[in-house]
Amino acid sequence: MTRTDMDRVQAYLRRLLGSDRINIITPARPGLTVELAVDEEVIGTIYEDRDEGELSYAINITVLGEDLPPAPAPARARRG
Repeated sequence: MTRTDMDRVQAYLRRLLGSDRINIITPARPGLTVELAVDEEVIGTIYEDRDEGELSYAINITVLGEDLPPAPAPARARRG
């Protein structure tokens, strides 16, 4: 992805999701994965796909179990 493409995708995602906290991080070296972040926390990767003259971008978001809030305790069955 070029820097211009990354800027365009970032602007689109910010508008679509209503948040300026969304950032696309340029890879440190060419060929590395483009990352998607909220503030400074990387939440996924973005891949460019060119097929038969069509251009699209796929976003893969990863949610780590350790980042989730605790699960609620199961409800106890009533006896009656």
